[in-house]
Amino acid sequence: MTTQFAGFSKLDRLQRINYIVENSPLTADKKGSFEDYCATGGEQQVLFQDMIENYIGNFPIPMGIVPHILINGESCIVPFVTEESSVVAAASKAAKYWATRGGFKAEVASMTKKGQVHFTWNGNPDRISKIFQGIRQKLFQATSELTEKMRQRGGGITEIQLLDKTSELPDYYQIDVSFETADAMGANFINSCLETIATVLQQLPDLNFGDNRVEIIMSILSNYTPDCIVRCFVECPVTSLTEWHKELTGYAFATKFKQAIDIANLDISRAVTHNKGIMNGVDAVLLATGNDWRATAASVHAYASKDGRYRGLTTIQLTDETFRYELELPLAVGIVGGITRIHPVIEKTLAIMNYPNARKLMMIAAASGLANNFSAIASLITTGIQEGHMKMHLFNILNQLHVSHTERERVISQFNGTTVSYAAVKDYLKQICIER
Repeated sequence: MTTQFAGFSKLDRLQRINYIVENSPLTADKKGSFEDYCATGGEQQVLFQDMIENYIGNFPIPMGIVPHILINGESCIVPFVTEESSVVAAASKAAKYWATRGGFKAEVASMTKKGQVHFTWNGNPDRISKIFQGIRQKLFQATSELTEKMRQRGGGITEIQLLDKTSELPDYYQIDVSFETADAMGANFINSCLETIATVLQQLPDLNFGDNRVEIIMSILSNYTPDCIVRCFVECPVTSLTEWHKELTGYAFATKFKQAIDIANLDISRAVTHNKGIMNGVDAVLLATGNDWRATAASVHAYASKDGRYRGLTTIQLTDETFRYELELPLAVGIVGGITRIHPVIEKTLAIMNYPNARKLMMIAAASGLANNFSAIASLITTGIQEGHMKMHLFNILNQLHVSHTERERVISQFNGTTVSYAAVKDYLKQICIER
């Protein structure tokens, strides 16, 4: 039984691993596996162990390449970090398909991020509303030193607003602050500004007099970024929607495709899976570039519910002549700050992408998400999702079953062009053994 232990963070890495061996089912002969993925260079190893507390080793995830996504007329090589079978293949197939039909068109509508100072004030709500314009100017002035360098790069604080929430919670207010953070995701910058604003609020004589006091609850950026928006679409004549599935005409393909999108906008069970397919591509790019995919996922799913009902993130416009498929999502990314300049692989992935700025990275991530989603829908309405997915998953099955090289070649040959399942592969391997 594991006992409580104080001071675990003060142990070195090997001592932590030994502690785990003594207090968990992990056996001593397996602890060496934590060395397998540790950086060989001392300097790199220090970088990894300084990123988190209680570090014991590195956890590898495969990285692949989508070699040709045509975005606004420019061909992009895009690194994907993902463990899921078929994600890279799906994006590559869609990218190739659309490259001959004009490619992906993308634009960044806005890049505004938000943060709030949450506080209570027990004075008259009318008073704080009347004097807020003066308070607002003092808050801009108080943060001017913090925002100076960001303003030089075209960013900074763009707006400060007072939100009266007293009808929802007694004495509760927010200072809602809008930021432009240029090529940085900007979390630390935003939080530093908010904490400065909070300190000033507690010191303002206009709000802190007699029995009236500002009490700060918390100061924090918001990962919901509905004003940091990227749009991406593909468009072509309906007659050009051929070659994906030869048994369907372009019009039949487009009609079924639209029905699938309509369902994603009607049914939450389908909408969640629909949007997950988009995030297959988006998250793979964010991971490859050291961006916070968790924050993005939270924002994206909240955005899908912005109208009070969870829906798919894509829309479709279909006429007798034209097929247009569009994705709109909130996406806050950065190419400086965080781990982007210290992680030994991220510099290489950004180089592969020709060093995009934050705006271009938003467009690349959106196009990657739309590519994965298009492949998924196109497969669902034609051959079904399992044919392509299980074909890619076959290698995972073979590795799981620890087959020999000879057996591997026979299985791959046997299941070429046929439906793959774990049970079918296992049965075939049994048959091979009987033949011997």
